[in-house]
Amino acid sequence: MSGSLGRAAAALLRWGRGAGGGLRGPGVRASSSGGSGSSEHLDALVKKNRVVVFLKGTPEQPQCGFSNAVVQILRLHGVRDYAAYNVLDDPQLRQGIKDYSNWPTIPQVYLNGEFVGGCDILLQMHQNGDLVEELKKLGIRSALLDEKKDQDSK
Repeated sequence: MSGSLGRAAAALLRWGRGAGGGLRGPGVRASSSGGSGSSEHLDALVKKNRVVVFLKGTPEQPQCGFSNAVVQILRLHGVRDYAAYNVLDDPQLRQGIKDYSNWPTIPQVYLNGEFVGGCDILLQMHQNGDLVEELKKLGIRSALLDEKKDQDSK
């Protein structure tokens, strides 16, 4: 099952990035207003930190199970320094990020300015070890490596 899930996740990632391989789908237009839903503003937000999450609620108080799962996965890996944006505070941001990524759901995770996916993709990456590797590329050492090292030394 995990093999087919991995293929499905890869297909979803390709679909979410649009046919051109970029972060925005073909239907997304840049807005000159610079508002919270504009492409320029969203470009700046997703590139502001190495890890960026758009979620319902806050990391301290997620407002949906999927957002909570993303927060918990990041905590498991010891990722504390990340930007989190509550889409419930701003309807323009909520719709804008969906248009920007061409991904219909929240939460959304970005690593080093690149769209990764939502809760299901992050969970898959956590389960198969890909998240440890992606974090390493960002210069972030997963806390799970230290936990494994402690267990191996016993």
